[in-house]
Amino acid sequence: MTDSPTVDAPVVLITGATGPIGRAVARRLGAGGARLALVGRDRARLDTMGTELAAALSATRGADVSEVVSAWTRVVGDPTDEAAARSIAATVEARYGRIDVLLHLVGGWVGGTCVVDLDRDELREMLDRHLWSTLNMVQAVVPGMIGRRHGRVIAVSSPVAANPGPRGASYAIAKSAEELLLRSMAREVAGTGVTANIVTIRGLIEPAGPATDRAPHKVGWATPDEIAEALAIIASPASATVNGERIALGGG
Repeated sequence: MTDSPTVDAPVVLITGATGPIGRAVARRLGAGGARLALVGRDRARLDTMGTELAAALSATRGADVSEVVSAWTRVVGDPTDEAAARSIAATVEARYGRIDVLLHLVGGWVGGTCVVDLDRDELREMLDRHLWSTLNMVQAVVPGMIGRRHGRVIAVSSPVAANPGPRGASYAIAKSAEELLLRSMAREVAGTGVTANIVTIRGLIEPAGPATDRAPHKVGWATPDEIAEALAIIASPASATVNGERIALGGG
């Protein structure tokens, strides 16, 4: 049996928590005893996720559901808004006293048009979701990490940030900007105990299945559980020397 979370258990803030990767990493880190702040824009989806998470972790840890529920908190907010991002961080810090890990999993894709026909609103939407949401959360969370001399910042990105294809410029531009932001910050926080890294995935397989079931065109794609395992390793104290890296989950 895993003990219920204590004040020494890491506090993990997960944006985009109700997505498939967010749900998987919440189960993975929660099973290890972490305290979780689940962030999303839809209260109903967060409520549903919380109920499912409590049941899953109760079964995994052999603990009473009430003990598990006390180890996570729901935070409704939109990280693309600067004030909302600061409110999210303040809410989590008021509940747990600190934030040890920021897993920024806000996703979304729009595109399908050539650059010569590119809609500026489409580009703005992608920059809001991927660049500005990242900057907002980093500015809200990282100063506290630096002050405590410990922290992990991890975002999920895509190979197209470095190798774009046709008719996807808005997404590729936004992801490239997000990556450069975090890699720049990684140089700035070097030596402070804080790290910033990016995990790239070629594609997502859901529901999860064994590797042998994957179609040829999905070779190198990852399941939510596989991604969650990688994120858990990078978020751990053992990865203190991993900083400013772009880690590709593209094997197969």
